[in-house]
Amino acid sequence: MYYKTSNPVFTSYIWKNSYGSNKMTINGILLKTLYTLLLVSLTAWYVWQMAKRGESVRYYIYGGILVALFFSILTSYKKRWSPVTVPIYALAKGCFLGGISAYADNRFEGLPTQAVKVSIIAFFVMLLLYKLNIVKVTHQFRSVIYSAIATIMTVYLISFILRLFDIHLGIVYGSSWYSIAFTFIAASVASFSLLLDFDYIDRKLYKAPKYMEWVATWGILVSLIWLYVEVLRLMKKLAIRF
Repeated sequence: MYYKTSNPVFTSYIWKNSYGSNKMTINGILLKTLYTLLLVSLTAWYVWQMAKRGESVRYYIYGGILVALFFSILTSYKKRWSPVTVPIYALAKGCFLGGISAYADNRFEGLPTQAVKVSIIAFFVMLLLYKLNIVKVTHQFRSVIYSAIATIMTVYLISFILRLFDIHLGIVYGSSWYSIAFTFIAASVASFSLLLDFDYIDRKLYKAPKYMEWVATWGILVSLIWLYVEVLRLMKKLAIRF
């Protein structure tokens, strides 16, 4: 119960005391993941269309972040509510993604579509690497990815605080080679974090109760959305550079 993972969704706190008679299955997680991705796509498309009509979607972007954060916290404390909180999280994240994707497409047409394709490919590559046991998820591997996640999130937190004072951290918001390298590393870590999530879910199959499938789905969404955002940022920086 105490394996470390890069994704806070899969910490031991979230999963402890979660055993029951009706167990979690891979088919259940798959169906719920597809369903929540559909919800993300619906709200993303709606906000995208608003942006394309010239309407401001700024409140949808920031509102989506805040609502998603609230329901993430609620899900972590009230796991039995996850059948309700996770779909709402997906809808909120869709608003955020639709807004930033529309802005990116407005400047570099087709960029979000390419980022989606790269993210999907990365997901299945990581899944293949895990299933074929090409990359083994060892304790050392977990520690390295976990440390990398903590470092990246610390940089983002610092950059967010500095931005409140109109100070823009070049390594995060710029398009220099240092900034591109940082975003590439962040995207790579986001990809490898999926391996840790696959491993953790694998350990809980047929052990955790059925409703924990929604929590597992939430965890996959967190990783996938983070991966897409990093890929989009990387491709945008490369487009500016070249």
